[in-house]
Amino acid sequence: MSNLRDPVKLAEFVTYQRDAIVSKEVIKKDTGTVTLFAFDAGQGLSEHTAPYDALVYIFEGKSEITISGETRVVESGELIVMPANEPHALKAVERFKMMLVMIKS
Repeated sequence: MSNLRDPVKLAEFVTYQRDAIVSKEVIKKDTGTVTLFAFDAGQGLSEHTAPYDALVYIFEGKSEITISGETRVVESGELIVMPANEPHALKAVERFKMMLVMIKS
């Protein structure tokens, strides 16, 4: 997937599946990753931490993102940064698609 030379529409690059979370890795390098996700309504990722800052860009739908116990609703066209080593969780308020960018160096 790291050889994308033609433009793509993010919303069409990853598809929803009923009662599931779908992910598609676009770039994977030692220095970082770019991954697209599609969350069906009600799906989520339980609280966890990551050793690097993670930028989340919502490009369709709406998500509830909790960082260190503080919850925010993030909607289509918005982004948020989940700081390294802080507990965070995501839940689909409605089905949503997001791009996760992690830079390791």
